[in-house]
Amino acid sequence: MNLELNKIYHGFRLLEEKDLKEINSTARLFSHEKSGARLLYISNDDDNKVFSISFRTPPENSTGLPHILEHSVLCGSRKFPVKEPFVELVKGSLNTFLNAMTYPDKTMYPVASKNSKDFINLMDVYLDAVFYPNIYECPEILMQEGWHYEIDNKDSDIEYKGVVYNEMKGAFSSPEGILFRKIQESLFPDTTYGFESGGDPDVIPELTQEEFLNFHRTYYHPSNSYIFLYGDGDILEHLKFINEEYLDAFNKIDINSKIPEQKPIGSLKEMTVEYSISNDEEEKDKTFLSLNTVVGKATDPELYLAFEILEHMLLSTPAAPLKKALLDAGIGKDVFGVFDNSILQPVFSVVVKNSNEDRKDEFVEIVNSTLRDIVQNGLDKKLIEASINIKEFQMREANFNGYPKGLIYGIKCMDSWLYDENPYMHLQYEDTLKKIKTALTSNYFEVLIEKYLLNSSHSSLLIVKPECGLSEKKAEEVKNKLRGFKEGLSESEIEELINNTIKLRERQETPDSEEELERIPLISLEDIEKNVEGLPTEKRKELGIDVLHHEMFTNNIAYINMYFDTTSVERELIPYVGLLSGILGKVNTETYSYQDLTKEININTGGIENKVEIFGEKGSFEIFHPKFIVKSKVLVDKLPRLLQILREITCASKFDDKKRIKEIIQETKSRIEMSIINNGNVTAVNRVYSYIAASGKYYDLVKGVAYFKFLSELERDFDKRADEICNNIERTFNSIFNINNIVIGITCDEAGYNRFRDNLEIIQKGLRTESPSYQKYDFSLEHKNDGLMTSAKVQYVAKAYNFRKLGYEYTGRLYVLKTILSYDYFWNKIRVQGGAYGCGLSFDRFGKIACSSYRDPNLIETIKVYDETYKYLQQFNVNEREMRKYIIGTISMVDTPLTPSMKGERADAYYFSKVTLEDIQKEREEILSTTPKDVNNLSGLIRDCMNQNYVCVLGNEEKIKENRDIFNELINIFQ
Repeated sequence: MNLELNKIYHGFRLLEEKDLKEINSTARLFSHEKSGARLLYISNDDDNKVFSISFRTPPENSTGLPHILEHSVLCGSRKFPVKEPFVELVKGSLNTFLNAMTYPDKTMYPVASKNSKDFINLMDVYLDAVFYPNIYECPEILMQEGWHYEIDNKDSDIEYKGVVYNEMKGAFSSPEGILFRKIQESLFPDTTYGFESGGDPDVIPELTQEEFLNFHRTYYHPSNSYIFLYGDGDILEHLKFINEEYLDAFNKIDINSKIPEQKPIGSLKEMTVEYSISNDEEEKDKTFLSLNTVVGKATDPELYLAFEILEHMLLSTPAAPLKKALLDAGIGKDVFGVFDNSILQPVFSVVVKNSNEDRKDEFVEIVNSTLRDIVQNGLDKKLIEASINIKEFQMREANFNGYPKGLIYGIKCMDSWLYDENPYMHLQYEDTLKKIKTALTSNYFEVLIEKYLLNSSHSSLLIVKPECGLSEKKAEEVKNKLRGFKEGLSESEIEELINNTIKLRERQETPDSEEELERIPLISLEDIEKNVEGLPTEKRKELGIDVLHHEMFTNNIAYINMYFDTTSVERELIPYVGLLSGILGKVNTETYSYQDLTKEININTGGIENKVEIFGEKGSFEIFHPKFIVKSKVLVDKLPRLLQILREITCASKFDDKKRIKEIIQETKSRIEMSIINNGNVTAVNRVYSYIAASGKYYDLVKGVAYFKFLSELERDFDKRADEICNNIERTFNSIFNINNIVIGITCDEAGYNRFRDNLEIIQKGLRTESPSYQKYDFSLEHKNDGLMTSAKVQYVAKAYNFRKLGYEYTGRLYVLKTILSYDYFWNKIRVQGGAYGCGLSFDRFGKIACSSYRDPNLIETIKVYDETYKYLQQFNVNEREMRKYIIGTISMVDTPLTPSMKGERADAYYFSKVTLEDIQKEREEILSTTPKDVNNLSGLIRDCMNQNYVCVLGNEEKIKENRDIFNELINIFQ
């Protein structure tokens, strides 16, 4: 479509038009004449359309006001007065993305959909939410989403409750969470970045209703907005809609929201903060050390990209010289880097985990001496080439782990647009990359290191150290504070708090009226595709190897997954399968040192990674197929080189470098430790599955809590058991990488396949050929009901069983049940009324089903909700429109857009699980035809599964001990 510069279209003046060749798009920048809104439209042929409206929202304290407001505006508005339009959209739209995000200086409200009618509906609800929220008429919204005093009667204790309050209690339970939040505080004492935009739980209860409303009045105006649209939509239709329905009602005003720049703080600033560990844990080797430096501005595209590459080069690969220097010195057991360029003044951080405070000076000296040595003697040019290549591959591939491309591009645009600069500077990377590639023949990166890191006058040393029982101490302080607060209240003031609690509960428990619900726009079932998308799979035999070819356009990239059967591994070595997935490709081979191997991988490929996956089998809850997967991607022209590298890794790896093996064990344990709390619901669910299914037990041994405990033992005893450990790794390696164990999945076009076939001999000739001895694992499953104790201030509560064991069959209607429970019954009971941050139902076609909560202040109360779910399902009765809404939301979930690599992996999973296209079509038909009666009929399945009482809770030590009668065993997970 041709539009004229400086011409007005539906109130929007076209200011600029740019060809963005890097993403095959045209960018048009507009200004809304009447309201002052800014709008960027990136047009292309992507049918996964994205809309976002963002506001510059600089916090003035750490009450979490921007974050609480982000939650609250989505709790009803002028046109859509239901309590939670956001949830109604999740339940009843074809969105491919729907969320809102709070950053340190901005708040974003993005949505995405492939359906044009649905896309307009999503825009409508979100625009009404941000400009006309119900927060002015309903103070209970702040109470629910932010915080409130909760008291049931005059004899009860007062408590703090609120969704964001509990969310941030969970965020501040993780030492990594504290670390990343305090880095900005240490560097930006005089600007908005010195405050916690998400909210510090100690400060959140200082937020008043007046401050809350005033923040919205100040910043949620079109003059302070950034509207982003992306995809193949009708640009004029969208501009017309936004203008006529919303922006035309506003007049331009001046809003002072500019983000001020922090002046350099001078000499290295040292800051120490504490985090809580359980009383039984040792404080030794549990300190984080972080050296943080401000690097220019996010509006410098060259620095923005160069430091992303430099962080990878120095700290993110096995060949990273700064990481190696710190590990060699024994400063800590894990080293990683972070380059945060989503703020005005980006920050480069070097982090050492599992260290001690008395090593802080040595830490700083090693970082600086290593960087000085690099400046003096130069970086390895192959390392530079490798890091540039892997970054360039990622940018050109534009594979964002299932997130819509437009969403990621929109976030990148805000990294300059928010600061009044060209919004697409970070999408136009070709010229910037050319400048950076001069590093291959110059001292480009060495100059950057010297200028921005070694000679910085804006750096901090952050020490995050453990303190036993700090969580309990703080909880007691809060109790005493609230006790004192109550003692200072009059009877009438206490009565007012009780009435406020009652009013909030009444609002939460009162269902929306049918009339209000019908205001939420809804497409018809006729707008939904009735047939599933076929995933192309052709099984071929090449040189005796089964190959699954998924032919599709991949932009000249070949995605190759090698699946090795691991049932050839002896029972006692199963945990070593998990360990091998973390080691392979990171140790020496017959030809390469592990550093040189890393460089070869990154120079020649788009990356190689390993993982262990367990595939169930259709029709059975007992049979499972564990696979060791070597995943890789490469430009088709470099396929022969990839296969040579894969052969080196899978056929010639060496496990005799004990120091290196120990480093990997420590790093792997550290990374799992980080994920246990951050993904606590997943940890708890998978632990319950280990009680009820052989596949769950296997998962626990290679990825779960049992694996974490295994790694902890290996790390503790490594020096005594080094020979045994290295020998067991080699035995496991030799058992897996055998020609008889392999199936290969490849996703690319036919020309790419031919090149793969012509070079397959490279790896085929290297694999072992002896006949493996396959094991039949006979696991003894125990009803454990573990309480996994941590110092966290919240819980992750899981209850699960296997419905096939009870005689129930799998049906696609379970997907609809998941939507109903996750966004209706559980949402209302566990999140809205209970104050948890998240909750949901999960299941698989092999029988496992689980209820779980996330950052939950409760424990036994949540289990009671699970146990009473069947009663809700027995009484479930909704009209046609509501049932249609649940079905549409379910289809949205199962129709998540897939990249070519994801399609290939899903097709492989169907193959191993013996799932056919007919099975998937039947599942879809069951979803589309689900009735309230079908939901009623699933009540027995849920009732019988919950009655088995298989539970696991990860959470606060004190809370778990208070409820010890529901557990068979209490485990201090980090001891």
